Amino acid sequence: MSKRTGGCYCGALRYESDGDMLMKAACHCRECQYISGGSANMIAGVADDGFTYTKGAPAQYTRDDIDDAVTREFCGQCGSPMVSRVPATPGVIYVKVGSLDDPAEFGKPDVAIHTDDKFDFHAIADGVAQFGKLPG
Repeated sequence: MSKRTGGCYCGALRYESDGDMLMKAACHCRECQYISGGSANMIAGVADDGFTYTKGAPAQYTRDDIDDAVTREFCGQCGSPMVSRVPATPGVIYVKVGSLDDPAEFGKPDVAIHTDDKFDFHAIADGVAQFGKLPG
């Protein structure tokens, strides 16, 4: 098990994640494109019970017009995305790699998901499994 830390751009929000990365992905869905500013969203799935905010409390947003919508947590001051909580995967949260203090710990994604939504300028590294939607 490994412990990692992270936070937002302005420093108002900090977290610790204790445990291994359960999955590493580049999500190309349209929703992630909005959150990332147009790119794929790099995410690391971690156990929810090993994740805690150590400074501040996140703002949250969940669309109310979509069934089983993802809840996105972000800094209410600077807007930095922190994590997503997905109803279909209880017990796992998805940390935004850019919020890690050491993003190099991520390495590269194991999978690229929702590639049906990707733009032509989105590059996927060689050897990364690709799925038009979600795997299996």
